[in-house]
Amino acid sequence: MSTTTDTDVAPATVRAIVAGHGSFATGIISAVDQITGRGSSFLAMSNSGLCLDDIQGTLARAVDDTGARVIFTDLPAGSCTMAVRRMIRARPGVLLVTGINLSLLLDFAMQDAVDPVVAVNAALERGRASMAVYGG
Repeated sequence: MSTTTDTDVAPATVRAIVAGHGSFATGIISAVDQITGRGSSFLAMSNSGLCLDDIQGTLARAVDDTGARVIFTDLPAGSCTMAVRRMIRARPGVLLVTGINLSLLLDFAMQDAVDPVVAVNAALERGRASMAVYGG
């Protein structure tokens, strides 16, 4: 598992960036790594202590450094999502997936040689299907 709050050099195996509040990204990537051993497929980024412009700049450098074409964020209206939405206007081909959960990230991690668009769509379907309510 890799983490960054600046321009850390990431391993070439990074397929996606996970960004969110506090230690959300490192936590969910840790869970993926514990279950699949594929946590190194992701680069974690926290928005802690960063303004919107700093988040956008950090994410842009992370995309450039890793070649990742997918960015996962925690909240649809959170600062990481807003920064990515601004950044991808000038970066066609970079996908944003927001409101993620562990099932979604696990599914993405297990799809090795799949086109990012196909992998994201399959993972999104898995993530949505994993949510349930019992009792009541």
